[in-house]
This record gives sequence, structure tokens and C-alpha cells, in this order.
Amino acid sequence: MTKEDGLVVPGDFLGTSEEFTPGTGVYDEKGNIYASLIGCVSISDKRVITVVPKVSTPPMLQEGDIVICRIEDLRESIAVVSIACMLGQEDREVASSTQGVIHISNVKRGYVNELQRELGFLDLVKAKVIDARALRLSTEDKDLGVVKAICSKCKGDLKRKGNVLACERCKRVESRKIAEDYGKGLSLRL
Repeated sequence: MTKEDGLVVPGDFLGTSEEFTPGTGVYDEKGNIYASLIGCVSISDKRVITVVPKVSTPPMLQEGDIVICRIEDLRESIAVVSIACMLGQEDREVASSTQGVIHISNVKRGYVNELQRELGFLDLVKAKVIDARALRLSTEDKDLGVVKAICSKCKGDLKRKGNVLACERCKRVESRKIAEDYGKGLSLRL
């Protein structure tokens, strides 16, 4: 069932579905259970067989995960974003598609008249995954929203001044759906 060193690789036969219930890191094909990851086999008391990863695998986004993304396109009712990483696993790219959307109805609680008043082109946003298959995101919660923004006029950094963002270079004031931790030192390579 396992290799001499205790490691299995994707495709290794682990047993049958008559012996075990498939857990994580395995797949069932016609009653045979195979490894889907590089790792060590673990069998629980209830005969659930899993493969515990030996290497760091890219995170698969699930409902409720918090992601950091950049606004790539703003349309009338949706913002198209490029997902950079999942919070807590910033050192790994996400495994699925990295393009998601934030619909105008998921920006904040209450009515949003213009999406462009809440999100700006190239803003960095902290959002929650509300549909992992379609990669629909939400910034409704207080701790979610824009975490870094640039001035739409001169491209200078916007600093938080109460509930608005101000450009020190050209003195322009802009509004956004601001996250609680706006400007608190997000050190990501985007």
C-alpha cells in the first residue's frame, strides 16, 4: 500500500472502497482508492483513508476564505479582480483561477449607487469568497474592503482621513469602501 520510505505519490493505489472511506488527498476510481497528493497515508479509527501532504500545496479557495486581490476592471455593476493570495497563505498562489468578481450588491451593506465611488482601478482589496466555483467575492463586512488605493488623478498614494481617502500630492479626496486596516502595511508582491 505504501512505498518503503512511507511516501505515496499521485496515482499510487491505496486500497478499495470496500476497505476504506476516501478522505482528503485521495480519489476513488471504480472502487479503487488512489493518492492524489505526495504525502503519508493516514487511516482513522473509522477507516477513513487520507494522504497528509508532505509538500505545501497551493490553497484551493472555499466559501468564507479571505483573499487579497487587485481591481483590474470596473464596469457598471461588477469589479473584475485578480486574486493574489489567500490570507494566511500569502506565500502560495491560489490553485484555481485567479480572476474573480465583486458584484455591486456585495460591496457593502445598504444601497450602492455607483460602483466607482466604492472601488477604484488598481485598488488592493481584502474580500471574502462567497461562491468558490464562480469566484464571487464580497467586501460587505467591516474588516473587508480597500486596503491600499492610488489617486485616480495623479496616481499618488491615498491616505485615510476619517471615512475618505486623500492624496497628499494633488489634494484630491476620494471615497471608497475602506477596510478597517487600510494602509496598515500590507507587504505583498502584486
